[in-house]
Amino acid sequence: MSWLYGAVCPPQVTELTRVTRTRRNRYSLLSIASCALALSAVLGCGHSDLATVDYKPQRIDGWRISTPAAQGLDPELVAELYTGAAKLKTLYGLLVVKNGHLIAEGYFNAGAIDQLSGRQSVTKSVTSALVGIALEQGCLESLDQRLVDFFPELEKQITDPRKKQITLRQMLKMRAGYPNEESTPPYLELLFFRDNWRFIPHLVDFPLTGDPGEKFQYSNLSSHLLGVAVARACKTDLESYAQKRLFIPIGAAVEKWSRDADGYNFGALEIYLTARDMARFGQLYLGGGNYEGRQVLSTEWVENSLRSHSAGIRIGGWLTSRYGDFRNLGYGYQWWSARVGGHSFNYAAGHGANYIILLHDLDMIIVSTADPLYGPELAAGGGWKFEGAINKTVARFIKSLPTAD
Repeated sequence: MSWLYGAVCPPQVTELTRVTRTRRNRYSLLSIASCALALSAVLGCGHSDLATVDYKPQRIDGWRISTPAAQGLDPELVAELYTGAAKLKTLYGLLVVKNGHLIAEGYFNAGAIDQLSGRQSVTKSVTSALVGIALEQGCLESLDQRLVDFFPELEKQITDPRKKQITLRQMLKMRAGYPNEESTPPYLELLFFRDNWRFIPHLVDFPLTGDPGEKFQYSNLSSHLLGVAVARACKTDLESYAQKRLFIPIGAAVEKWSRDADGYNFGALEIYLTARDMARFGQLYLGGGNYEGRQVLSTEWVENSLRSHSAGIRIGGWLTSRYGDFRNLGYGYQWWSARVGGHSFNYAAGHGANYIILLHDLDMIIVSTADPLYGPELAAGGGWKFEGAINKTVARFIKSLPTAD
């Protein structure tokens, strides 16, 4: 049932209509007027108000700038998105790119065009791209290489023989068998809240909660070890490698990438990118690995990365396959897939609602940057009221978009 049918007139107004029969008409008119005002408040901006919403991109900065109308999109839908965004307490930035043109941009709260904070698990999708580049460059021989081959100093400490069979491919798919730390105590605390940022030894001491390849289990440890494997194979650090091989070719930059206690960039989190550079990274994947005529990633890699190797995923205590208002979750090579309304899409997702969303059918990218919500209470789900509000706002916009003919 539509929420509109549940709108109720203020009780003090309906009581007035019962006072006397002779005064009923007058008070009925008052009641109608009051209801109209109440509904107007619920509905929010009218058409004239939406026309004044400012979402014009702030500067060119290497982007092709356009408008929603020029790119075939109803400006009112975009205005409604930014009207809702202005009410969100932890949103920093919101960008919409269509047909390769930046058509909408806005910053809120502590956000700005050059604002930086950890984009959290968006990092995983960047790490995945670096695996693809390392394969192309010959640093890695195959995705079927064993993880343990990149950690020879630990092999003799491994007592579970299954760990010696884990492959890079299984790590990319989140099917290595390592536990989902966020739902399996005490591993979230061991990773993030003991002030001991040495992740590599956890290859040995974190148990497998499934056979390698058996099932999807979202694992921050897996992504980090994957990144370390790339760094060791290519004899460099991830930040330098990403800067040279991935971001400079698309006109972007890694501003910062935090490191573990052993000096390795975190493969799972803590990359610092501007919202515009996140959009450039999304454009690279939307373009099949090609950016402005330059093939940075192989088309085959992009296709395999965005393909759902796991489907119907249930996470975070949801009873169905969903992440807030994103439904029918799937997972590729460190990229999510989902559906809202008539649209299926891929997305990179970081805690707090740091999103890079690829709507292939509309040639569109949506980027949101947000407070990463640090701290044990917020990380354990207490921050969902903030992240969920952003998720709902973005999903409402996606649902409002026309489907392809």
